[in-house]
Amino acid sequence: MVISSSTNATDKWGNIDSQRGNLSEIDLICMMCGGVHMTADHWKFMAEDMPRDPVDMIGDLAKMGVYKPNTFKMADAVNTADLRKTLLLKVAGKGDPKREKLVLELCKQAGGIENAFAAAFGPKAGEFFGDVVYASEFSRRRFLKNLAVGAALVTLTNCAPKQAEEPAGETTEAPVGADNLEKTDLRIGFIPITCATPIIMSEPLGFYKKYGFNAEVVKMPSWGAVRDSAIAGELDAYHMLAPMPIAMTLGLGSASFGAKLASIENINGQAITVANKYKGKINGPADFKGFNNGVPIPYSKHNLLIRYYLATGGLDPDKDVKIRAVPPPDSIAQLVAGDIDAYLMPDPFNQRAVYEEAGFIHKLTKELWEGHPCCAFAASDEWISANPNTFRNLNKAIIEATGYARDPVNRPEIAKAISERAFLNQPVEVVEAVLTGNFEDGLGNTQSIPDRIDFDPYPWQSFANWISSQLMRWDLQGDGKVETAIAADKYEEIGKEIFMTDLARELAEEVGQTPPSEIYRTETLEFDTFDPAKPQEYIDEQIKKYGV
Repeated sequence: MVISSSTNATDKWGNIDSQRGNLSEIDLICMMCGGVHMTADHWKFMAEDMPRDPVDMIGDLAKMGVYKPNTFKMADAVNTADLRKTLLLKVAGKGDPKREKLVLELCKQAGGIENAFAAAFGPKAGEFFGDVVYASEFSRRRFLKNLAVGAALVTLTNCAPKQAEEPAGETTEAPVGADNLEKTDLRIGFIPITCATPIIMSEPLGFYKKYGFNAEVVKMPSWGAVRDSAIAGELDAYHMLAPMPIAMTLGLGSASFGAKLASIENINGQAITVANKYKGKINGPADFKGFNNGVPIPYSKHNLLIRYYLATGGLDPDKDVKIRAVPPPDSIAQLVAGDIDAYLMPDPFNQRAVYEEAGFIHKLTKELWEGHPCCAFAASDEWISANPNTFRNLNKAIIEATGYARDPVNRPEIAKAISERAFLNQPVEVVEAVLTGNFEDGLGNTQSIPDRIDFDPYPWQSFANWISSQLMRWDLQGDGKVETAIAADKYEEIGKEIFMTDLARELAEEVGQTPPSEIYRTETLEFDTFDPAKPQEYIDEQIKKYGV
């Protein structure tokens, strides 16, 4: 470092500035890059009484601003991942090199260490890991020491002059509509799938920051964990499957909990994937007889769509096959192990199965229903009431991000941003294949389907009516509660209470989008059409035609 202590202070490039004669303006200049990394008080860093242990230095270095704002966050993610790997190998590998090699291979099949860890320890994996790390002072100090060293390395790696180009997504412009926000520090839960693209990308690409938020996206291990964390109030807002706010509000599959679907995140974007051992044997839904099928959660579009598909082949989804909940990150491992024969899951796990040579893509869900909704941005009634301005601005950020993701030109950039370890933790080429629609299907074909997944934030009320109709058709709880909750005359009431279509339209117009003025449309599926004004007639026709 070069230290200027004369009355003619040195500017950030090493030039003499005779107008700066105050010692409080001393600059420390990095000789490696010419950038300024410390303010006038940072000379104290060299004092003899400064602590030398990285653990003891963390607080001081953070206060002094030696580290960039995201440095500790980045280092924490890296070191947490390393400790997870060590712990998983110790528990599952039992010190046997051969077992450890097998564990690592299984982790690869599961989509990474984090996914394997979640699968091994379940929804409470985060709590378990926290207990292990903090159980002893040794492990805690080791973790903190690694964190401090990692943070220093991240800072040095990113060492650059002040006027260097800002990272993508960062802006110096004043936040939009942020004057009256009730809350700016937010935690938003997501499942690591491409359906969550708008929620995830809004952190690295700056959409949250644009609207005045310091938002952290929190990776969740399963949809059950998202639901439970929502009910417990551990998250401000969340990524949810489109049927979940309806099911939760009506008390289906959980205690009744009021939630609103604020905007749709993605349309299309799912697929039916089958284990490779069935290549050449699957031509239609009838060939799935006797299969064990995975879906993310019972109250999901995935479960409703696979039931719709299987029934058209004369199969009763509750008798002729098995359908069970499988956390998306676990789906490939279970496919390889033979625990399931097929699954209807969100991407990137369909494409990842092809990438790992574990399965093939039998059918994209856009073939079943072009433009169907899948995932959504949601928040609880209570949180919305307590934070109306925050909710409005946050939803606006998501809607703008969704519009950005809809443009195919932006997809490669987005794929790179969301593939990172902290988000999807997937190979960029897998995520890009999904987002661009240029992909291998596992059957020797190279496909080009640009809207394999697409992004449209508008929550059509006809979406809500179709979902409610299928909840009625299949009575997933088997106790008549669904029929009581929905009833033939409540479709419109339920949709308008839970799907915030009017607000989504208003916010979309504010960010320059052109949403529809209608709230209902006839939905065209592969085997029939759905008139949202006649949901009960639709159910009756399905049962009459297919027997279930």
